[in-house]
Amino acid sequence: MFTIYTPIEIVQILIAFFLSSCMIQSGLDKVFDWKGNNEFLKSHFSKTFLSGMVPVMLFIVTLLELLGGFLCLVGAAMGIISFDTSLIGIGLFIIAIDLIALFFGQRIAKDYQGAATLVGYFMLSILGIITFGL
Repeated sequence: MFTIYTPIEIVQILIAFFLSSCMIQSGLDKVFDWKGNNEFLKSHFSKTFLSGMVPVMLFIVTLLELLGGFLCLVGAAMGIISFDTSLIGIGLFIIAIDLIALFFGQRIAKDYQGAATLVGYFMLSILGIITFGL
């Protein structure tokens, strides 16, 4: 029997593919250019109380981006193959936590434009999470 995806499943899968590409790319950039990212962030946070925590923050953000991104990617594939989008929900939650951490850091560093750019990604992740309650 031919099964058709619901509009909610389609939205979940599309959001998952979009955010997974953003998060995986960002996480891999941090992995492959750890030194450059670390130096940039040390400078970015040099005048804040976060200056001594940059390597730990970078590790946590990288981990959250890769974990959330890969969960969304695998969840989207599972959604297409078996109509099971549950992994997407977990991935979106992790991505939302990551974006809150990034937003907090940008605000502390007084990079208000950088913080503002994250709002759209955060809203998209929250929209995706909401679809699991419909």
